Amino acid sequence: MKALFRQLYFWVLLFIIIGGVLGLTHPDLGVSLKPLADAFIALVKMLISPIIFCTVVLGIAGAGDMRKVGRIGAKALLYFEIVSTLALLIGLAVVHFFRPGSAFHVDPSTMDAASVAKYAKAASEQSASDFLLHLIPKTFADAFTSSGDLLQVLLLSVLFGYALVRMDKAGGAVHRFIEEASHIFFAMMGAIMRLAPLGAGAAMAFTIGKYGIAALKPLAALMGSFYLACILFVFLVLGPIAKLAGFNILRFIIYIKDELLTVLGTSSSESALVPLMTKLEKLGCTKSVVGLVVPSGYSLNLDGTNIYLTMAALFVAQALQIDLTLRQELTILGVAMLTSKGASGVTGAGFITLAATLAVVPSIPVAGLALILGIDRFMSEARALTNFIGNGVAAVVISRWEKELDTRQMHKTLRGLGASEN
Repeated sequence: MKALFRQLYFWVLLFIIIGGVLGLTHPDLGVSLKPLADAFIALVKMLISPIIFCTVVLGIAGAGDMRKVGRIGAKALLYFEIVSTLALLIGLAVVHFFRPGSAFHVDPSTMDAASVAKYAKAASEQSASDFLLHLIPKTFADAFTSSGDLLQVLLLSVLFGYALVRMDKAGGAVHRFIEEASHIFFAMMGAIMRLAPLGAGAAMAFTIGKYGIAALKPLAALMGSFYLACILFVFLVLGPIAKLAGFNILRFIIYIKDELLTVLGTSSSESALVPLMTKLEKLGCTKSVVGLVVPSGYSLNLDGTNIYLTMAALFVAQALQIDLTLRQELTILGVAMLTSKGASGVTGAGFITLAATLAVVPSIPVAGLALILGIDRFMSEARALTNFIGNGVAAVVISRWEKELDTRQMHKTLRGLGASEN
């Protein structure tokens, strides 16, 4: 029992339950706890950019050969695109099979456009901006301060890592400085993660307190279908991929249970980025592969977000009784593949990218997003969990593909015979 009390997942789960009960029985108090949840996410986001920068730079420097970096990057991009496409297709198949929006029969003129105005504005700005210009920060520091765009941080990390490798021994002092700085950032994140139970509990109390269980009933079909699609993706797509890479997806999920509970409570996959990378290295993945694949996956491998974009877009069309042609559906799939890139793991990003995706199909009014505005928070949990598991699996697969996976250590750890996971 004492060992259980020392496990992070126990306290996260306990506080999630307490938060849910508190939000249900005392809604006003639950809503008032939102600043605690926001503060925890803000603390995590504060360190994400420098941690990703240090991790990617050290990953490139650790590879020691830009050809190897390019090879890992090419394999990762190929894997991301294949798996993301499968995620989109699963979302499309599930929403067509269950047709969760067909029972609504909503008149588009009755939609509350004001409630989604801020998302529509953000989406129009996102779609109108030049992607390449958006990828390049105005200054080196701008990527870490004003924009908060992980793609910009990745670009700077790759350029810095490339230059560091080219400097060879002359860059040794800089390499050591970044390595020591990364240890400090990881230690800071470790301290912040001690607050995970409080942040997760407060987030759950706010969600239940603000929306209530009753708010889920009208849209239960969409939520159920979406959760089913995410489960199908994990076990029918990631499961076989994991088996080919030599491990069991269920054992892997159990291995990262602490981090999954944190993601569940906070609805943010970023909240457990650092612990995931640490556990992947303990599992047998090399630091160079983890340092390249996981941070890039947080921008380029958002499987849960892809499923959400497809299902939510078609749900709105079904609810508004709008029949889409095959060409329009394929257009939505293609645009969803693009708009999901660079979306962060923070709650709300998926809704903005959904607005950007709908913008390419004029027959679907963006105001229709009001139908799912109330349950987006609940769906973001499944999005974040699926994204998180997908990126963990990707790192193991690429490590195996590169022949840099310690399979003996992986099997020993997943069977519970390795060192302590904490």
